[in-house]
Amino acid sequence: MPNLWKNISFALTAMIVGALVTGVILTLPKELQHDAQAQDSTSANRTPVLNQENMRHAEGLSQAFRNVADALRPSVVSISTRQTQVIAGRRALPPGFPPEFGQLFGDMSPQPRERNGMGSGVIVRPDGYILTNNHVVADADELIVELFDGQKVPGTIVGTDPPTDLAVIKIDLPGLRAASIGNSDAVRVGDWVLAIGSPFGLDQTVTAGIISGKNRVQRIIADGEGFEDFLQTDAAINPGNSGGPLVNLRGELIGINTAILSRSGGSAGIGFAIPVALAEPVLASIIESGEVRRGFLGASVVDVTPDAVRDYDLKVRTGALVGGVLENQPAAKAGLQPGDVVTKIDGRPCLGGTQLRNYVASQRPGTTIDMEVNRGGESMQVRVKLQERTDEAMAMFNAEGGLFGAELVPVTPETARQYGYEGLRSGLIVASVEDESLAAQAELQVGDVIESAAGIQLRTVDQLAEIFAEAKKSGQPLRVIVRRGNTRMLLVIR
Repeated sequence: MPNLWKNISFALTAMIVGALVTGVILTLPKELQHDAQAQDSTSANRTPVLNQENMRHAEGLSQAFRNVADALRPSVVSISTRQTQVIAGRRALPPGFPPEFGQLFGDMSPQPRERNGMGSGVIVRPDGYILTNNHVVADADELIVELFDGQKVPGTIVGTDPPTDLAVIKIDLPGLRAASIGNSDAVRVGDWVLAIGSPFGLDQTVTAGIISGKNRVQRIIADGEGFEDFLQTDAAINPGNSGGPLVNLRGELIGINTAILSRSGGSAGIGFAIPVALAEPVLASIIESGEVRRGFLGASVVDVTPDAVRDYDLKVRTGALVGGVLENQPAAKAGLQPGDVVTKIDGRPCLGGTQLRNYVASQRPGTTIDMEVNRGGESMQVRVKLQERTDEAMAMFNAEGGLFGAELVPVTPETARQYGYEGLRSGLIVASVEDESLAAQAELQVGDVIESAAGIQLRTVDQLAEIFAEAKKSGQPLRVIVRRGNTRMLLVIR
């Protein structure tokens, strides 16, 4: 019997194989059909195995993450800060009360209180310079820097720059490994990135994600007056990650993790990093002099928007629109005029006013920059030698055009033509209006011409400033005659 069964099995196998080869369709016995169906049913309930190509891609990405994490660990540090705050005591004793009644009324002597903080940083030079956020180290009395191997050393603040929320600290240790600096301008939306730091005090934490946006301006630094050009990422960034590196898959530093957008205080998938293109000049200036010196253009600039293209009949759709130019300052000396659109800076496309403002601020005083400018559809080259951005220089904007929240420029043949007026000989043109300002409340609009104030014909901003100051001193509203297109109207500035 065994031999017989063996022969039958062999014959059946041969028949099946032959049928497969010749294309003959066989009908298996019901018992065998049932077994085959059961086997198929079992396979259907199993998780399918990924094909080898998919596995190679997945393993390759995982290996890239591992390589970057291993390479960057020696360059990433945790920063602990301690700040001693002195708070006022409670009420003093009323006159005549003996000292033992102090427990009832409280002790008025100053009370010291210690405040501790935690953040991250990245070593950017082998001689111990570390880049981090200003808000990590601001007002700290003591810094302790912890390296990847657990070694803790004191750190000193070399310099801070609140307008970019950056700071440089230094530690004295030999053999440090510095991170390689990448090109944040070359980063594209969709690129893989890793964020490394100490969220919630958990040092050497690595999270992965992509660049989900670029050139973000959130107005969160320096009360909205800082320099912002954030990289946006969905790599998890949490409290404690501030100051740590954002790196690409080549292991290059492309950003400093700074802020999150969250209702809960934890990661919600939207984090912001300062690009190294903005951080590098700050780093170099602080190391060199302990402070940041910035270039000054002497012109106010805004983004080119569809509304601006329509209102000012612009011939380009992207760039930085020059709204006002200070007399005898770099922009004016170079020939820039209100209504010009800067389309390139030093050979690179200019995407908007924020980019131009940041770029000018990143340059040292005395630097000459080349601009490509579109004026009424014609392209021209302009070379500007920057001066130094100082408080006195910035105050000129307030003197020239910051009255009641409106930027004002005197009427000239050029400015009148740019804003669509003919035959104007005097007055002040409204170049911009701040939201919720006195100018906005008075319903002033960009392009309006303030012809007179308190019955006095206007020719300079200083003249209007004096009239406005007198009105404020007397507590009276200021009445102005405004021309808007072909209409004149009376507006009141309170």
